[in-house]
Amino acid sequence: MSREVEALEAAKRFLKEEVAPKAQLIDRDVVALRAIVDRMGELELLALKCPTRFGGAEMSEPLFRIYQEEVARTSGTLAFLTTQHQSAVGMISGSDNDELKQAYLSKMGNGERLVGIGFSQLRRGGPPIMCAERIDGGYVLNGHVPWVTGWTFFPEFLIGAALPDGQSVFAVVPLVDTNQESRDGSQESGSVAVSPPMELAAMGTAMTVTVDFKNYFVPNHKVAFLRPAGWIKNSDQINIALQGHFAIGCAMAGIDVVRQNADNKPFMFLTDALDSLQKELAALKMATAHAQKSADDSTTPERLQVRAWAIDFAVRCAHAAIASSSGGANSINHPAQRIYREALVYTVSAQTPAVMESTLHRLTGRGGW
Repeated sequence: MSREVEALEAAKRFLKEEVAPKAQLIDRDVVALRAIVDRMGELELLALKCPTRFGGAEMSEPLFRIYQEEVARTSGTLAFLTTQHQSAVGMISGSDNDELKQAYLSKMGNGERLVGIGFSQLRRGGPPIMCAERIDGGYVLNGHVPWVTGWTFFPEFLIGAALPDGQSVFAVVPLVDTNQESRDGSQESGSVAVSPPMELAAMGTAMTVTVDFKNYFVPNHKVAFLRPAGWIKNSDQINIALQGHFAIGCAMAGIDVVRQNADNKPFMFLTDALDSLQKELAALKMATAHAQKSADDSTTPERLQVRAWAIDFAVRCAHAAIASSSGGANSINHPAQRIYREALVYTVSAQTPAVMESTLHRLTGRGGW
């Protein structure tokens, strides 16, 4: 068995045996979530795509997408939090900065180095809200990051900041309040200010915050790479269907609840509903795989349709979990209620105007009687 397959099987066992029984607790208790993340570090599951030369499993894209579905199926909060770090691993792995890679990658699988991400602000139209200026030895950062998940979990995060020429710089910066002395006495001192965690309808224990930078200097050895103008638009185009794997995992969680109810209640219509949802899940997975084989402009409409399907299906499966659970689903401790809230998150995660349009087109296209 290859190293990447061993890592995937280890992750599946961990999710089934250690995470699934605590999914409700993880959703509401930061301490419980922190213990699970620590355990993932002990099992070297925090950097699945890390290259083998840095001690990682170097998991291939298809296997990693299976992992994404399984973690979202088990605990949306855990998926939401750890995907930030797994994404940082992938981005640092692709850096040309060997000093940064040597300092971080071998320590990211066991949790010795935990890094989040914060670059969704690059999607916003109009003047950039997070800016960088190139100076001798590095960059000076000024601006606002509206969304960073993992405060108190991740001491650092990979920021994306716009340069005056339209490029973006990505660098590792603190995710803690920081005061930085002036470098030469003639310039204003720098700072990083982290907000209190947001009150969210779902996945609140993942501790999402905003971060403000004022004249903060980041040295070159912390810089991962530069990206050209329009990079995030191109990246979003490529990742349209890939993001749907989280919604697929959420749908699988809803189907799991329907299955449990079908096993425990003497109603044939529950079995019929389960069969219907399972057949649609298989069709969606096949369509997602097909859409991902090509990622050029000609396939964009297909990939948008598949992404909208995954979003719609996740919500419908979560709703089916609620309907099949009767009044018990209204309990804050019921998994169907948690899964329904998680479907909300996957509806808007990495959303672009095109994804929003496709989602609304699908949701409004059914008509009435």
